[in-house]
Amino acid sequence: MGKGFSLFAARTAPARPALALFAGAVGFLAAGSASAADAPQIDSGDTAWMLVSTALVLLMTIPGLALFYAGMVRKKNVLATVMQSFAICSIITLVWMIAGYSLTFSTGTPFIGGLSKAFLYTIGDHISKGADIGFTLGADSSNATVMTIPESVFMSFQMTFAIIAPALIAGAYAERMKFSAMCVFSVLWSLLVYAPIAHWVWSPIGWLLNLGTLDFAGGTVVHINAGVAGLVCALVLGRRRGLGTDDMAPYNLTYAVIGASLLWVGWFGFNAGSAVGANGRAGMALATTQIAAAAAGVSWMIAEWLRSGKPTVLGIISGAVGGLVAITPAAGFVLPGGALIIGLATGVICYWSATTLKHAFNYDDSLDAFGVHGVGGIVGALLTGLLAYGPLSATDANPGGSSGSLHQLLVQTEAVGVTIVWCGVMTFIILKVVDVVIGLRVSTEQEQEGLDVALHGERIS
Repeated sequence: MGKGFSLFAARTAPARPALALFAGAVGFLAAGSASAADAPQIDSGDTAWMLVSTALVLLMTIPGLALFYAGMVRKKNVLATVMQSFAICSIITLVWMIAGYSLTFSTGTPFIGGLSKAFLYTIGDHISKGADIGFTLGADSSNATVMTIPESVFMSFQMTFAIIAPALIAGAYAERMKFSAMCVFSVLWSLLVYAPIAHWVWSPIGWLLNLGTLDFAGGTVVHINAGVAGLVCALVLGRRRGLGTDDMAPYNLTYAVIGASLLWVGWFGFNAGSAVGANGRAGMALATTQIAAAAAGVSWMIAEWLRSGKPTVLGIISGAVGGLVAITPAAGFVLPGGALIIGLATGVICYWSATTLKHAFNYDDSLDAFGVHGVGGIVGALLTGLLAYGPLSATDANPGGSSGSLHQLLVQTEAVGVTIVWCGVMTFIILKVVDVVIGLRVSTEQEQEGLDVALHGERIS
Protein backbone atom coordinates (compact mmCIF):
# COMPACT_ATOMS: atom_id res chain seq x y z
CA MET A 1 0.00 0.00 0.00
CA GLY A 2 2.95 2.29 -0.21
CA LYS A 3 5.57 3.77 2.06
CA GLY A 4 3.23 6.26 3.73
CA PHE A 5 0.90 3.48 4.90
CA SER A 6 3.77 1.33 6.13
CA LEU A 7 5.31 4.09 8.22
CA PHE A 8 2.00 5.04 9.84
CA ALA A 9 1.08 1.44 10.60
CA ALA A 10 4.49 0.79 12.10
CA ARG A 11 4.14 3.77 14.41
CA THR A 12 0.59 3.21 15.53
CA ALA A 13 -0.06 -0.53 15.46
CA PRO A 14 1.62 -1.18 18.82
CA ALA A 15 -0.40 1.60 20.43
CA ARG A 16 -3.69 1.73 18.58
CA PRO A 17 -6.14 2.68 21.31
CA ALA A 18 -9.30 0.76 20.61
CA LEU A 19 -11.66 3.69 20.79
CA ALA A 20 -10.31 5.26 17.64
CA LEU A 21 -7.75 3.18 15.92
CA PHE A 22 -8.50 -0.52 15.80
CA ALA A 23 -8.03 -0.74 12.07
CA GLY A 24 -6.86 -4.31 12.32
CA ALA A 25 -10.11 -5.25 14.05
CA VAL A 26 -12.62 -3.15 12.17
CA GLY A 27 -11.15 -2.03 8.87
CA PHE A 28 -7.88 -1.03 7.32
CA LEU A 29 -5.63 2.00 7.23
CA ALA A 30 -5.43 4.00 4.04
CA ALA A 31 -3.20 6.90 3.11
CA GLY A 32 -5.21 10.03 2.40
CA SER A 33 -8.95 10.47 2.27
CA ALA A 34 -11.02 7.40 1.48
CA SER A 35 -13.58 7.58 -1.28
CA ALA A 36 -16.95 5.88 -1.17
CA ALA A 37 -15.57 3.24 -3.49
CA ASP A 38 -12.70 2.51 -1.10
CA ALA A 39 -14.81 2.49 2.05
CA PRO A 40 -16.11 -0.84 3.34
CA GLN A 41 -19.75 -1.67 3.74
CA ILE A 42 -21.14 -1.11 7.21
CA ASP A 43 -20.93 -4.40 9.08
CA SER A 44 -24.21 -5.20 10.80
CA GLY A 45 -22.55 -7.30 13.51
CA ASP A 46 -20.02 -4.61 14.38
CA THR A 47 -22.72 -1.97 14.37
CA ALA A 48 -25.09 -4.00 16.54
CA TRP A 49 -22.37 -4.61 19.13
CA MET A 50 -21.41 -0.94 19.19
CA LEU A 51 -25.04 0.12 19.65
CA VAL A 52 -25.27 -2.21 22.65
CA SER A 53 -21.91 -1.02 23.99
CA THR A 54 -22.98 2.60 23.76
CA ALA A 55 -26.08 1.87 25.83
CA LEU A 56 -23.99 -0.08 28.36
CA VAL A 57 -21.53 2.77 28.87
CA LEU A 58 -24.37 5.27 29.28
CA LEU A 59 -25.80 2.90 31.89
CA MET A 60 -22.58 3.37 33.84
CA THR A 61 -23.32 7.05 34.50
CA ILE A 62 -27.10 6.96 34.74
CA PRO A 63 -28.09 5.09 36.80
CA GLY A 64 -24.83 3.32 37.75
CA LEU A 65 -22.56 6.10 39.00
CA ALA A 66 -25.52 8.12 40.22
CA LEU A 67 -26.58 5.32 42.58
CA PHE A 68 -23.01 4.38 43.51
CA TYR A 69 -22.20 7.90 44.67
CA ALA A 70 -25.66 8.64 46.12
CA GLY A 71 -25.43 5.59 48.37
CA MET A 72 -22.19 6.82 49.92
CA VAL A 73 -23.18 10.37 50.87
CA ARG A 74 -25.37 11.47 53.78
CA LYS A 75 -29.15 11.43 53.47
CA LYS A 76 -29.39 15.22 53.13
CA ASN A 77 -27.22 15.14 49.98
CA VAL A 78 -28.55 12.09 48.14
CA LEU A 79 -30.76 13.93 45.63
CA ALA A 80 -28.10 16.56 44.95
CA THR A 81 -25.58 13.80 44.21
CA VAL A 82 -27.95 12.01 41.82
CA MET A 83 -28.69 15.38 40.23
CA GLN A 84 -24.99 15.93 39.53
CA SER A 85 -24.68 12.74 37.48
CA PHE A 86 -27.93 13.34 35.60
CA ALA A 87 -27.16 16.99 34.88
CA ILE A 88 -23.63 16.22 33.70
CA CYS A 89 -25.02 13.57 31.36
CA SER A 90 -27.37 16.11 29.82
CA ILE A 91 -24.91 19.02 29.67
CA ILE A 92 -21.94 17.09 28.26
CA THR A 93 -24.14 15.51 25.60
CA LEU A 94 -24.67 19.03 24.22
CA VAL A 95 -21.05 20.05 24.71
CA TRP A 96 -19.89 16.95 22.83
CA MET A 97 -22.35 17.59 20.01
CA ILE A 98 -21.42 21.27 19.68
CA ALA A 99 -17.61 21.13 19.95
CA GLY A 100 -16.20 18.23 21.99
CA TYR A 101 -16.36 15.58 19.28
CA SER A 102 -14.82 17.91 16.73
CA LEU A 103 -11.98 19.00 19.02
CA THR A 104 -11.20 15.36 19.78
CA PHE A 105 -11.59 13.58 16.44
CA SER A 106 -11.42 16.06 13.60
CA THR A 107 -8.01 16.57 12.04
CA GLY A 108 -6.10 19.51 13.41
CA THR A 109 -2.69 19.33 15.00
CA PRO A 110 -1.13 16.56 17.08
CA PHE A 111 -2.30 18.52 20.13
CA ILE A 112 -5.92 19.45 19.39
CA GLY A 113 -8.50 18.84 16.69
CA GLY A 114 -10.27 21.49 14.67
CA LEU A 115 -13.88 22.61 14.37
CA SER A 116 -14.76 21.00 11.05
CA LYS A 117 -17.18 18.65 12.83
CA ALA A 118 -18.67 21.29 15.16
CA PHE A 119 -22.40 20.76 15.70
CA LEU A 120 -21.83 17.39 13.97
CA TYR A 121 -22.13 19.32 10.73
CA THR A 122 -20.47 16.69 8.53
CA ILE A 123 -21.53 13.55 10.35
CA GLY A 124 -24.04 12.59 7.66
CA ASP A 125 -21.76 13.12 4.66
CA HIS A 126 -20.95 9.45 4.22
CA ILE A 127 -24.64 8.57 4.25
CA SER A 128 -25.23 10.64 1.13
CA LYS A 129 -22.81 8.34 -0.67
CA GLY A 130 -24.77 5.26 0.30
CA ALA A 131 -26.59 4.26 3.44
CA ASP A 132 -24.35 1.20 3.94
CA ILE A 133 -21.01 2.93 3.51
CA GLY A 134 -18.71 3.20 6.52
CA PHE A 135 -16.91 6.41 7.45
CA THR A 136 -13.24 7.31 7.62
CA LEU A 137 -11.78 8.71 10.81
CA GLY A 138 -9.25 11.38 9.94
CA ALA A 139 -10.33 11.37 6.30
CA ASP A 140 -8.76 14.77 5.69
CA SER A 141 -5.34 13.63 6.94
CA SER A 142 -2.67 11.32 5.63
CA ASN A 143 -3.41 8.93 8.51
CA ALA A 144 -6.93 7.69 7.82
CA THR A 145 -8.76 4.90 9.62
CA VAL A 146 -11.68 3.36 7.75
CA MET A 147 -14.49 2.12 10.01
CA THR A 148 -17.24 -0.43 9.42
CA ILE A 149 -19.76 1.32 11.68
CA PRO A 150 -21.70 4.55 11.06
CA GLU A 151 -20.05 7.70 12.33
CA SER A 152 -23.19 8.47 14.32
CA VAL A 153 -22.60 5.30 16.34
CA PHE A 154 -18.89 6.01 16.83
CA MET A 155 -19.69 9.58 17.90
CA SER A 156 -22.34 8.41 20.36
CA PHE A 157 -20.05 5.75 21.83
CA GLN A 158 -17.35 8.36 22.36
CA MET A 159 -19.93 10.69 23.86
CA THR A 160 -20.61 8.26 26.69
CA PHE A 161 -16.92 8.37 27.64
CA ALA A 162 -16.94 12.16 27.59
CA ILE A 163 -20.00 12.05 29.87
CA ILE A 164 -18.66 9.72 32.54
CA ALA A 165 -15.25 11.41 32.91
CA PRO A 166 -16.51 14.67 34.53
CA ALA A 167 -19.21 12.73 36.38
CA LEU A 168 -16.49 10.70 38.11
CA ILE A 169 -14.90 13.90 39.44
CA ALA A 170 -18.04 14.60 41.46
CA GLY A 171 -17.00 11.90 43.90
CA ALA A 172 -14.19 14.12 45.14
CA TYR A 173 -16.19 17.32 45.68
CA ALA A 174 -19.38 15.63 46.88
CA GLU A 175 -21.51 17.44 49.49
CA ARG A 176 -19.90 20.88 49.12
CA MET A 177 -19.75 22.30 45.57
CA LYS A 178 -22.37 24.72 44.30
CA PHE A 179 -24.55 23.28 41.55
CA SER A 180 -24.00 26.31 39.30
CA ALA A 181 -20.25 26.01 39.76
CA MET A 182 -20.41 22.30 38.98
CA CYS A 183 -22.21 22.98 35.70
CA VAL A 184 -19.73 25.63 34.52
CA PHE A 185 -16.72 23.63 35.70
CA SER A 186 -17.89 20.49 33.87
CA VAL A 187 -18.28 22.35 30.57
CA LEU A 188 -14.88 24.03 30.77
CA TRP A 189 -13.13 20.87 31.96
CA SER A 190 -14.64 18.81 29.14
CA LEU A 191 -13.41 21.25 26.49
CA LEU A 192 -10.04 22.27 27.97
CA VAL A 193 -8.90 19.05 29.67
CA TYR A 194 -10.78 16.01 28.41
CA ALA A 195 -10.87 16.86 24.69
CA PRO A 196 -7.14 17.65 24.34
CA ILE A 197 -6.01 14.53 26.21
CA ALA A 198 -8.44 12.32 24.29
CA HIS A 199 -7.08 13.81 21.05
CA TRP A 200 -3.48 13.13 22.10
CA VAL A 201 -4.20 9.47 22.83
CA TRP A 202 -6.98 8.48 20.40
CA SER A 203 -6.75 10.71 17.34
CA PRO A 204 -4.92 9.23 14.33
CA ILE A 205 -2.45 12.12 14.57
CA GLY A 206 -2.35 12.48 18.37
CA TRP A 207 1.17 12.96 19.67
CA LEU A 208 0.88 10.48 22.57
CA LEU A 209 -0.48 7.85 20.19
CA ASN A 210 2.47 8.31 17.90
CA LEU A 211 4.78 8.20 20.89
CA GLY A 212 3.56 4.63 21.37
CA THR A 213 1.12 5.01 24.27
CA LEU A 214 -1.12 2.02 24.99
CA ASP A 215 -4.58 2.94 26.26
CA PHE A 216 -7.21 0.48 25.13
CA ALA A 217 -10.29 2.11 26.66
CA GLY A 218 -9.38 5.15 28.72
CA GLY A 219 -6.93 4.57 31.57
CA THR A 220 -5.28 7.93 30.91
CA VAL A 221 -8.08 9.71 29.06
CA VAL A 222 -10.88 8.94 31.53
CA HIS A 223 -9.63 7.59 34.85
CA ILE A 224 -6.27 9.23 35.54
CA ASN A 225 -7.71 12.42 34.07
CA ALA A 226 -10.83 12.37 36.26
CA GLY A 227 -8.96 11.13 39.34
CA VAL A 228 -6.34 13.86 39.23
CA ALA A 229 -9.02 16.48 38.59
CA GLY A 230 -10.88 15.13 41.61
CA LEU A 231 -7.81 15.47 43.81
CA VAL A 232 -7.33 19.07 42.70
CA CYS A 233 -11.00 19.79 43.40
CA ALA A 234 -10.69 18.30 46.88
CA LEU A 235 -7.62 20.40 47.64
CA VAL A 236 -9.05 23.66 46.27
CA LEU A 237 -12.48 23.27 47.92
CA GLY A 238 -11.12 22.06 51.22
CA ARG A 239 -12.52 19.51 53.64
CA ARG A 240 -16.20 19.05 54.39
CA ARG A 241 -17.32 20.88 57.51
CA GLY A 242 -17.57 18.48 60.41
CA LEU A 243 -15.27 15.85 58.91
CA GLY A 244 -13.74 13.94 61.78
CA THR A 245 -16.40 15.02 64.26
CA ASP A 246 -19.79 14.60 62.55
CA ASP A 247 -21.27 11.30 61.45
CA MET A 248 -20.30 10.92 57.77
CA ALA A 249 -21.59 7.36 57.40
CA PRO A 250 -23.09 6.45 53.99
CA TYR A 251 -26.85 6.87 53.80
CA ASN A 252 -27.66 3.65 51.96
CA LEU A 253 -25.00 1.13 50.99
CA THR A 254 -27.65 -0.87 49.14
CA TYR A 255 -27.80 1.97 46.61
CA ALA A 256 -24.01 1.87 46.36
CA VAL A 257 -23.99 -1.90 45.73
CA ILE A 258 -26.63 -1.55 43.01
CA GLY A 259 -24.65 1.28 41.46
CA ALA A 260 -21.38 -0.69 41.58
CA SER A 261 -23.13 -3.68 40.02
CA LEU A 262 -24.42 -1.52 37.17
CA LEU A 263 -20.92 -0.12 36.72
CA TRP A 264 -19.50 -3.65 36.50
CA VAL A 265 -22.03 -4.74 33.87
CA GLY A 266 -21.72 -1.50 31.94
CA TRP A 267 -17.94 -1.82 31.91
CA PHE A 268 -18.21 -4.62 29.37
CA GLY A 269 -19.42 -1.98 26.93
CA PHE A 270 -16.66 0.34 28.11
CA ASN A 271 -13.86 -2.16 27.51
CA ALA A 272 -15.13 -4.84 25.11
CA GLY A 273 -16.90 -2.14 23.11
CA SER A 274 -13.57 -0.41 22.65
CA ALA A 275 -12.61 -3.04 20.09
CA VAL A 276 -15.06 -1.11 17.86
CA GLY A 277 -16.40 -4.36 16.49
CA ALA A 278 -17.74 -7.80 17.28
CA ASN A 279 -14.45 -9.66 17.16
CA GLY A 280 -11.95 -11.75 19.09
CA ARG A 281 -10.32 -8.80 20.74
CA ALA A 282 -13.67 -7.72 22.15
CA GLY A 283 -14.06 -11.19 23.60
CA MET A 284 -10.65 -11.06 25.24
CA ALA A 285 -11.35 -7.59 26.64
CA LEU A 286 -14.58 -8.86 28.18
CA ALA A 287 -12.78 -11.78 29.83
CA THR A 288 -9.92 -9.69 31.21
CA THR A 289 -12.38 -7.11 32.53
CA GLN A 290 -14.31 -9.72 34.52
CA ILE A 291 -11.16 -11.31 35.93
CA ALA A 292 -9.51 -8.05 36.98
CA ALA A 293 -12.65 -6.74 38.68
CA ALA A 294 -13.11 -9.95 40.65
CA ALA A 295 -9.44 -10.14 41.63
CA ALA A 296 -9.35 -6.54 42.84
CA GLY A 297 -12.54 -6.98 44.85
CA VAL A 298 -11.06 -10.03 46.58
CA SER A 299 -7.65 -8.45 47.24
CA TRP A 300 -9.20 -5.26 48.71
CA MET A 301 -11.47 -7.45 50.86
CA ILE A 302 -8.55 -9.52 52.17
CA ALA A 303 -6.39 -6.46 52.84
CA GLU A 304 -9.20 -4.81 54.78
CA TRP A 305 -10.01 -8.05 56.62
CA LEU A 306 -6.41 -8.45 57.75
CA ARG A 307 -6.10 -4.83 58.83
CA SER A 308 -9.45 -4.16 60.53
CA GLY A 309 -10.71 -7.64 61.28
CA LYS A 310 -13.86 -7.34 59.17
CA PRO A 311 -14.47 -7.29 55.40
CA THR A 312 -16.96 -4.57 54.46
CA VAL A 313 -19.50 -4.18 51.70
CA LEU A 314 -18.11 -0.74 50.86
CA GLY A 315 -14.65 -2.26 50.64
CA ILE A 316 -15.39 -5.07 48.21
CA ILE A 317 -17.40 -2.89 45.83
CA SER A 318 -14.69 -0.22 45.91
CA GLY A 319 -12.08 -2.85 45.14
CA ALA A 320 -14.06 -4.24 42.22
CA VAL A 321 -14.47 -0.75 40.75
CA GLY A 322 -10.73 -0.20 41.20
CA GLY A 323 -10.06 -3.40 39.25
CA LEU A 324 -12.37 -2.25 36.46
CA VAL A 325 -10.49 1.04 36.33
CA ALA A 326 -7.06 -0.59 36.22
CA ILE A 327 -7.89 -3.08 33.48
CA THR A 328 -9.33 -0.35 31.25
CA PRO A 329 -6.05 0.65 29.54
CA ALA A 330 -4.94 -2.99 29.35
CA ALA A 331 -8.11 -4.90 28.44
CA GLY A 332 -7.25 -5.50 24.79
CA PHE A 333 -3.52 -5.82 25.31
CA VAL A 334 -3.17 -8.46 28.05
CA LEU A 335 -4.10 -12.10 28.55
CA PRO A 336 -6.18 -13.38 31.49
CA GLY A 337 -3.04 -14.01 33.56
CA GLY A 338 -2.04 -10.39 33.15
CA ALA A 339 -5.54 -9.29 34.14
CA LEU A 340 -5.28 -11.36 37.31
CA ILE A 341 -2.00 -9.66 38.26
CA ILE A 342 -3.43 -6.21 37.54
CA GLY A 343 -6.54 -6.90 39.60
CA LEU A 344 -4.75 -8.34 42.62
CA ALA A 345 -2.23 -5.50 42.72
CA THR A 346 -4.83 -2.79 42.21
CA GLY A 347 -7.13 -3.93 45.00
CA VAL A 348 -4.37 -3.66 47.60
CA ILE A 349 -2.90 -0.41 46.23
CA CYS A 350 -6.27 1.33 45.95
CA TYR A 351 -7.18 0.23 49.48
CA TRP A 352 -3.95 1.80 50.70
CA SER A 353 -4.54 5.00 48.74
CA ALA A 354 -8.15 5.38 49.94
CA THR A 355 -7.16 4.90 53.58
CA THR A 356 -3.51 5.42 54.52
CA LEU A 357 -2.51 7.86 51.77
CA LYS A 358 -5.61 10.04 52.13
CA HIS A 359 -5.28 10.25 55.89
CA ALA A 360 -1.54 10.92 55.72
CA PHE A 361 -2.02 13.99 53.52
CA ASN A 362 -5.32 15.00 55.14
CA TYR A 363 -7.27 15.78 51.97
CA ASP A 364 -11.00 15.13 51.69
CA ASP A 365 -11.56 13.05 48.56
CA SER A 366 -15.13 12.43 49.66
CA LEU A 367 -15.92 9.25 47.70
CA ASP A 368 -12.34 8.34 46.70
CA ALA A 369 -12.42 9.57 43.11
CA PHE A 370 -8.65 9.93 43.18
CA GLY A 371 -8.03 6.97 45.47
CA VAL A 372 -9.85 4.56 43.16
CA HIS A 373 -9.90 6.11 39.68
CA GLY A 374 -6.71 8.16 39.74
CA VAL A 375 -4.53 5.59 41.49
CA GLY A 376 -6.21 2.63 39.79
CA GLY A 377 -5.73 4.25 36.39
CA ILE A 378 -2.04 4.88 37.07
CA VAL A 379 -1.47 1.29 38.21
CA GLY A 380 -3.26 -0.10 35.17
CA ALA A 381 -1.49 2.16 32.69
CA LEU A 382 1.95 1.27 34.02
CA LEU A 383 1.30 -2.46 34.28
CA THR A 384 0.03 -2.44 30.69
CA GLY A 385 3.56 -1.48 29.70
CA LEU A 386 4.92 -4.56 31.43
CA LEU A 387 2.22 -7.17 30.73
CA ALA A 388 1.07 -6.41 27.16
CA TYR A 389 0.96 -9.55 24.99
CA GLY A 390 2.10 -8.72 21.48
CA PRO A 391 -0.05 -11.05 19.35
CA LEU A 392 -3.24 -9.37 20.62
CA SER A 393 -2.33 -6.19 18.78
CA ALA A 394 -0.33 -7.68 15.90
CA THR A 395 -0.91 -6.44 12.35
CA ASP A 396 0.63 -7.17 8.97
CA ALA A 397 2.75 -4.06 9.33
CA ASN A 398 3.76 -4.95 12.88
CA PRO A 399 3.65 -8.74 13.28
CA GLY A 400 5.02 -8.62 16.81
CA GLY A 401 2.34 -6.27 18.11
CA SER A 402 2.73 -4.42 21.38
CA SER A 403 4.70 -6.39 23.93
CA GLY A 404 5.52 -5.50 27.50
CA SER A 405 9.04 -4.16 27.92
CA LEU A 406 11.08 -1.58 29.78
CA HIS A 407 10.77 0.74 26.79
CA GLN A 408 6.99 0.42 26.79
CA LEU A 409 6.91 1.04 30.54
CA LEU A 410 8.84 4.27 29.99
CA VAL A 411 6.40 5.32 27.27
CA GLN A 412 3.47 4.61 29.58
CA THR A 413 5.16 6.55 32.38
CA GLU A 414 5.59 9.57 30.12
CA ALA A 415 1.94 9.45 29.08
CA VAL A 416 0.83 9.18 32.71
CA GLY A 417 3.06 12.08 33.72
CA VAL A 418 1.86 14.34 30.91
CA THR A 419 -1.77 13.57 31.74
CA ILE A 420 -1.24 14.36 35.41
CA VAL A 421 0.50 17.65 34.71
CA TRP A 422 -1.92 18.95 32.07
CA CYS A 423 -4.99 17.88 34.00
CA GLY A 424 -3.69 19.15 37.33
CA VAL A 425 -2.67 22.59 36.08
CA MET A 426 -5.71 23.19 33.87
CA THR A 427 -8.17 21.94 36.48
CA PHE A 428 -6.66 24.28 39.05
CA ILE A 429 -6.94 27.24 36.68
CA ILE A 430 -10.55 26.42 35.78
CA LEU A 431 -11.53 26.10 39.44
CA LYS A 432 -9.93 29.43 40.35
CA VAL A 433 -11.66 31.22 37.47
CA VAL A 434 -15.04 29.74 38.38
CA ASP A 435 -14.49 30.65 42.02
CA VAL A 436 -13.78 34.28 41.14
CA VAL A 437 -16.77 34.57 38.82
CA ILE A 438 -19.56 32.70 40.66
CA GLY A 439 -17.98 31.00 43.65
CA LEU A 440 -17.25 27.29 44.12
CA ARG A 441 -18.48 26.26 47.52
CA VAL A 442 -21.84 26.43 49.21
CA SER A 443 -22.19 28.46 52.39
CA THR A 444 -21.77 26.96 55.85
CA GLU A 445 -25.51 27.14 56.41
CA GLN A 446 -26.28 25.39 53.12
CA GLU A 447 -23.77 22.64 53.82
CA GLN A 448 -25.23 22.04 57.27
CA GLU A 449 -28.79 22.04 55.96
CA GLY A 450 -27.92 19.70 53.13
CA LEU A 451 -27.66 20.34 49.39
CA ASP A 452 -30.95 18.61 48.59
CA VAL A 453 -32.99 21.36 50.23
CA ALA A 454 -30.51 24.23 49.96
CA LEU A 455 -29.83 23.88 46.23
CA HIS A 456 -32.83 22.01 44.85
CA GLY A 457 -35.68 22.53 47.31
CA GLU A 458 -36.29 18.80 47.66
CA ARG A 459 -35.69 16.16 50.29
CA ILE A 460 -36.00 12.43 50.84
CA SER A 461 -38.82 11.83 53.27
